[in-house]
Amino acid sequence: MSGLRRAPSFWWRARPSALARLLQPVSALYGAITAWRMARAPKGRVDSPVICVGNFVAGGTGKTPFALALAPLLIQNGWTPVFLLRGYGGRETGPLLVDPTRHGAPDVGDEALLLAESAPTVVARDRVAGARLAETLGDILLMDDGFQNPDLEKTLSLVLVDGETGIGNGLCVPAGPLRAPLARQMPFAGALVAIGDGTAGAAVLARTDAQDVAAFHAALVPFAADDLKGARALVFAGIGRPEKVFRSAREAGIEIVAARGYPDHHRYHESDAQTLLREADAQGLTLVTTRKDHVRLAGATTPALTELAARARVLEVEMRLSEPEALATFLETAIRAISSTSNAKLLKSGTKFVD
Repeated sequence: MSGLRRAPSFWWRARPSALARLLQPVSALYGAITAWRMARAPKGRVDSPVICVGNFVAGGTGKTPFALALAPLLIQNGWTPVFLLRGYGGRETGPLLVDPTRHGAPDVGDEALLLAESAPTVVARDRVAGARLAETLGDILLMDDGFQNPDLEKTLSLVLVDGETGIGNGLCVPAGPLRAPLARQMPFAGALVAIGDGTAGAAVLARTDAQDVAAFHAALVPFAADDLKGARALVFAGIGRPEKVFRSAREAGIEIVAARGYPDHHRYHESDAQTLLREADAQGLTLVTTRKDHVRLAGATTPALTELAARARVLEVEMRLSEPEALATFLETAIRAISSTSNAKLLKSGTKFVD
C-alpha cells in the first residue's frame, strides 16, 4: 500500500497476532491481486538487460544501498549501468534524467539523488518509458524497486531479505508485510540476498534449494566520523523502521541520548526542525541523521530547516557484499543466458509488446 508510511510492529512477530488474523480476509484479497498482476505479461521491454533490486515485503530492506554496491561491481565487469526508479516522494513524473545540481528531493525523491551521485539515474512513473530513456545512457539497467510491478520485462530480479525480520508473520498487507504470498513471488526471483544475519532471513533462504534459486549474502555496515564516536547525540530518521538507524548509530560508537523516528520518506517541516533544534540545544546534543534524511533537508529555505540541514551530521552506511566475485559471475552468466533465450523466443514467436 503506497500510503503506508510506517510498518506496524505486529507485522514482524513470528506468529500472527489477533489483529493480523482479523485482517486476513483483506490480506488474502490484496495478496491475490498483487500475485495476479505479477503473472501478467509485461507491457514492454528494452534491448538492454534489466536487473531489478526488490523485496518480497512492503518497506525497506536496503535496496538503494545494494544498488549502489552493485553498480561498481558491474562497472568492473565492463558494463555501463544506469539506475531506473519511480522517484517516490518526488513531483516529477518523468521520464527524466536526474541532475543533482538542478533537482532536489521534492522533485525526484531522496533515493534518486543518492543514486545519481554514482551513475546516470532516470526517474519515471512509466517504467517502460523510463527504461527507453535509460538505455540511451548505458548498456545495463539497475531498477531500484518494482519487483511486483509487471510493466517492464525484467532480465533478472535480485530479491533482498532482511536477516532479522525475514517475511515477518508470513501474511500479506495489511495483516503482514508480504505484498503477495511468498510461494507466488518466489518463481519471479532470480536470486535471494540475505541482508545481515538472523534466523528469520535464514529461514527464507532455506527455501531456495527447493525452488532452484541462487542465494547470496550482504550486510549494511554503519560508520561514523571519528569526532562522532562517543558523541552524545539526538538521532532522528524518517525511514520505514527508524529503530534500525538507532541500532546502527550505537554500533558506530555514538551515544544516543534521544531518538526521534518519523514516517518513511518524511518531508520535514519547519516545526519539526524547531523541535529537534530546541531539544538538542537544551541537552547539548549533536544532531545525527541518515544520508537519505539529509538529502531531504538539503535546499531548505526556512530558518529552522536551514539550520537543521547545516548542523545535522550524517551516519553513513555501506552495503558490503559477502561474495562479490560469485555474484558477478552469477549475474554475467544469468544475463547472457536469459537474454539469449528471450531473444530466441521473440524471434521464433514474433511476439509484440503493447506500449
